[in-house]
Amino acid sequence: MTRAVGVVVNPLAGRDIRRLVSEASVLPTQERVAVVRRVLRGLAATGADRVLYLPDVARINEAAVLGADLPLHCEPLPIRPQGTAMDSILAGRLLASDGAAAIVTLGGDGTNRAVARDCGDTPLVPVATGTNNVFSTMIDGTFAGLAAGLLATGVVGPAAVGQRTKRIEVSTAAGADFALIDAAVCLDRFAGARAIWDPGRITTLVLARAEPWVLGLSSIGGQLQCVGDGDSLGLFVELGPGPAVRAVLAPGLVLDVPIRNWRPLALGEDVWLEAGEGTVALDGERELTAPGRVRARVCRSGPLVVDVRAVLARDGPGRDSAGGTRPG
Repeated sequence: MTRAVGVVVNPLAGRDIRRLVSEASVLPTQERVAVVRRVLRGLAATGADRVLYLPDVARINEAAVLGADLPLHCEPLPIRPQGTAMDSILAGRLLASDGAAAIVTLGGDGTNRAVARDCGDTPLVPVATGTNNVFSTMIDGTFAGLAAGLLATGVVGPAAVGQRTKRIEVSTAAGADFALIDAAVCLDRFAGARAIWDPGRITTLVLARAEPWVLGLSSIGGQLQCVGDGDSLGLFVELGPGPAVRAVLAPGLVLDVPIRNWRPLALGEDVWLEAGEGTVALDGERELTAPGRVRARVCRSGPLVVDVRAVLARDGPGRDSAGGTRPG
């Protein structure tokens, strides 16, 4: 059998409060099943034959497997799902210990952050099904399955995966955590509905990525300086009285955000954030309450991510797994 490919679906991705305050759409469960089934068909087309999946609370993966009728050995991970981020964290941990070739994730930035916590060197293939999909890729599940399958069968080598992504490492007196895209100090004293959509409640941002064409808090920084994942920079932004930028905080939600101060951050550079009795949101969701003084820095210590386009280009007609030309 080939190396396993993991499939992790967050059935709650894209169902937070932002769908009530913006024009965000909700992906129906049946469509999530169809996306997973397309992933499985892509895997089968490469000759991959082993899939380990998270048994999610909505039974999306189970429904996709039952209806696929494909030559794949599909096995649920030994996890009793609770419908929390811990499901995805455990899935990433177990798939890494199994030596999986890749993990296909269906979710948004928060889902990938959870899987990335303990997935080690196992690369992710993130398929966007969340609200603000900055880390995830808007790509059809068929291509995600093809790319993961080519890695599982060894047709394409691990060199196609590329360098690690960036992340924001956050430390408080109570412990450490991280974000893949953005860390925000909020005035709110409680997590509440968790998702952030009102910039008036934010005082400070640290961004690993800031691009003007993405949704969410990253969009604010993207109006100041475009910083992609390949750049050796982050951004520090203070919100408050000053010139405003126009950012897209959620689908259809365009707001003017006043900026007090901002500057680029070098990788590994420490910044101190005064959060006091407020909260710190990681990747758009309030996670840390009353953290006091917070140290944050942008580092290239995030997960590995499969470049689907690069992998499929290497496997094109006449190319070998190193990107050279196959003899005719």
